[in-house]
Amino acid sequence: MFEIMQKNVEKMTINYSPNFHPKKRDKKKIKHLVFHYTGMRNDRLAIKKLTSLNSNVSCHYYITKTGNLIQMVPDLYISWHAGKSNWGRQKSLNYSSIGIEISNPGHQHGYKKFNDNQINCLIKISKFLINKYKIQKKNILGHSDIAPQRKKDPGEKFPWKFLYKKKIGIWHDLNLKNLELLRGQIIKLNISKFFYYLKGIGYKTDYSNENEQKKIIKTFQMRFRPELIDGKLDKECFKIAKSLKILNK
Repeated sequence: MFEIMQKNVEKMTINYSPNFHPKKRDKKKIKHLVFHYTGMRNDRLAIKKLTSLNSNVSCHYYITKTGNLIQMVPDLYISWHAGKSNWGRQKSLNYSSIGIEISNPGHQHGYKKFNDNQINCLIKISKFLINKYKIQKKNILGHSDIAPQRKKDPGEKFPWKFLYKKKIGIWHDLNLKNLELLRGQIIKLNISKFFYYLKGIGYKTDYSNENEQKKIIKTFQMRFRPELIDGKLDKECFKIAKSLKILNK
């Protein structure tokens, strides 16, 4: 596999993490691809944490600040990257996913735009994995999608729309000018119906607490409406969610 990867992604190296389940899984079990940011100040600190026996965290692939690729856990082993998580009917996505960490200081340390070298590397490795494991577009996710109450990564600066154009992940096909007219309009919106749409996309939605509801709305906005992240359900978000629920069938 390493020789195949070298042909697809330049400058790939190996730096194995000890943090994975020792039993191999069947390749048919791999159904999800999960993107993360490291949330660490630099590569050195992030790699140290991901390869430390005491951290209990890891990933399958790591993309450095300069866009180089490091494999940390072989695909067929379960890496500890997702934690408590849900998507559709799947719980504990470590068991069914491949995790990719991208170097970025994150919201706590001066969140930055992902650079071109990083995104080009991500596109190459993602397409390779999507093709190899037949991963569906609807199962290409951010950490915040599968754990909206705990996580914000990869965040609002992650280029989901651009990746969609490269056939990675999902996006809506609505007219942007028409959508902008709906932004901020919050009159007579049925939040239960909105959560019904989110559930159809794959999100866990059984939240009755107002603060929890606000977090999942923010999660949705970070991914599909990053221009305004306020945790308020408006007509623009409502229409996007409805469209994605229909497209996701």
